[in-house]
Amino acid sequence: MTTKFFTREATLHDLIALHTLNTNELGYDYPLEKAKSQLLQLLEDPRHHLMAVVEDSQHNVLGYLHAEVYQEIYADSALNILALAVSQSAQGKGVGTALIEWLEKAGARRNIYTLRLNSGANRQSAHAFYRHLGFEEIKTQKKFVRVNR
Repeated sequence: MTTKFFTREATLHDLIALHTLNTNELGYDYPLEKAKSQLLQLLEDPRHHLMAVVEDSQHNVLGYLHAEVYQEIYADSALNILALAVSQSAQGKGVGTALIEWLEKAGARRNIYTLRLNSGANRQSAHAFYRHLGFEEIKTQKKFVRVNR
């Protein structure tokens, strides 16, 4: 039996589901109220931020994607995937693929045809998924962060 699901733009009503996916699937421990504030800002900027969810026929969110327009003076514009999370129970059922396809179509409407992402070195199953979808690993990087308070 095939599970039916639908891809749509994310809304504030998805906050709890997104927070749960971030915690359970991506390992982020971020306060819900801060996540709400961030989500409100992102949703107010659809020109630069694209967010979608996949939900089943009972409106349960199975996964989500967040991307931003990535523009530099040394390359064509791209869509930079900042988050892609699918609930453990829905993995392997086409949810992640549906999210990437949604992003490809959204990019094409903007004349952007390149998708890019960074993925933690330890996320081997995610790397296999990305390769399966045609992504190529082009370099190894280090991540540096500086917090000014």
